[in-house]
Amino acid sequence: MIFKGTGLLSLLILRRDRYRIPLWLIGIGFFTFVVPIAFTSLYNTQEQRDVMAQTMENPAMIAMVGTHDLSNYTLGVMTAHQMLLMTAVVVGLMSILLVTRHTREDEENGRVELIRSLPVGRLSNLNATLFVYTGVYIALALLIGFGLFALNIESMNLEGSLLFGAVLGATGLFFAGVTAFFAQACESSRGTIGFSIAILLIAYIVRGIGDVSNETLSWISPLGWISKAEVYGSNNWWPIVLMVGASLILFIIANYLNTRRDLESGLLPAKPGRKHASGLLQSPFGLGLRLQRTGIISWAVGMFLIGVSYGSVLGDLDSFFEGNDLMQQMLASAQGYTITEQFMSMIMMISAIISAIPAVMSMNKLYGEEKKGRIEHLLVRAVSRIKLMGSFLVISVLNGFVMLSFAAIGMWAASVSVLDEPLAFSTVYGMGLVYYPALLVIISIAILLIGFQPKFTGFIWLYVLYTFIVLYMGGLFQLSEVYGNLSPFGHIPKLPIEEMSWTPIIILTAIATVITVIGFIGYKRRDLKG
Repeated sequence: MIFKGTGLLSLLILRRDRYRIPLWLIGIGFFTFVVPIAFTSLYNTQEQRDVMAQTMENPAMIAMVGTHDLSNYTLGVMTAHQMLLMTAVVVGLMSILLVTRHTREDEENGRVELIRSLPVGRLSNLNATLFVYTGVYIALALLIGFGLFALNIESMNLEGSLLFGAVLGATGLFFAGVTAFFAQACESSRGTIGFSIAILLIAYIVRGIGDVSNETLSWISPLGWISKAEVYGSNNWWPIVLMVGASLILFIIANYLNTRRDLESGLLPAKPGRKHASGLLQSPFGLGLRLQRTGIISWAVGMFLIGVSYGSVLGDLDSFFEGNDLMQQMLASAQGYTITEQFMSMIMMISAIISAIPAVMSMNKLYGEEKKGRIEHLLVRAVSRIKLMGSFLVISVLNGFVMLSFAAIGMWAASVSVLDEPLAFSTVYGMGLVYYPALLVIISIAILLIGFQPKFTGFIWLYVLYTFIVLYMGGLFQLSEVYGNLSPFGHIPKLPIEEMSWTPIIILTAIATVITVIGFIGYKRRDLKG
């Protein structure tokens, strides 16, 4: 029987993820519930909410958070409009990481081969994973749905709340199917995660372009279906049916492909390697670069497309705000600068924070190889720990620089075609590169964790998430600058609407250097895993 043992393997997956699943659910639930509570105090009158609706009804915001019927901008509609799409992206990322962990990664590490030696079916491991995470996303949908309704906030009724949760659950199911498909197509967990995240990014970008310029185009993207649900408005359930149906099709395809391939192989053909390794590949730097080549290229393309997608809507911003007194008052703190310059400054900050993700992934790859027992093969040769960690540090530092550069180049290239008076390349590039010292601090913290407490390296992602929420949504929640200053990105001058200051740049670079040195000392002295 090809499904024999699926139930027992499901229990094993739950046992292995007994901490991960609750942490994901608690994190998503917390940030989902805290937003409407904050909106209640910040926008307690309809007049204030109508002003916010005007703010959101422009191409830049539509590209970022999607479309919605803003004619009756209640607290529920505001929450769904501004938070649902972003939360769905996080759920999609959660699905990609966790499903990869129990499919291609387990196969890559030899666990599936061990399980197959027992009386279990060929499709048991894949379907146990899909079964468990189907249950997880049903639980997430119910948790969010009843949790939002329990807040007892005006206009957030039971149907809308359950639909909000159902959208998140259906998004998780869809990207579980996407990841299961690529787990059959790719030979490695890197490829599975890379292709799956690429689909997530492409879906977000296509939706953004479609929502702004061509509604038909947004139908191609599964993330575009989210806006069509009109949560807390008309409450359309058919996008959920569409997304669940697409998920089931992906599940079936993944099961079929699993029966058509050999264990530990992928359906996408692998190129034959060279008979002799190049000189670069025989060094720790070259080996680390080769291991991360696909991911770096994928992220670079994604960052360029993010820059292009936001740069393509810059031409419509000034015309929207022209003559709008309310908007002029809201932007009084940046008086003297165009809306385009202010928006580009904000987007470059967000792009810089996103650029920290692949840079930290490059650094954490060192510990990932250590956990798999591969580092010993390098250290038994004439390679010191300092040289090994230094090689991964160089890759991480270059990675961050490349990501920032591609985001800035993409935004500048798009702005040239839509703006009558585009900003100079040096100005746009400087707006992005100024965040580089803050990115170096994030990398240094990852090094510190690898050097002293490698099992806690995952906590760096909480810090990155905190940075994004505080700096991106801090104005929305009217948070004190103190919270932003807890992140290195909060100390960077927002060019061109703020004057350039070299003091924080020098201080952050010095802090990154000191933390990095301490991390190197810890890595040299601690025992290796294994």
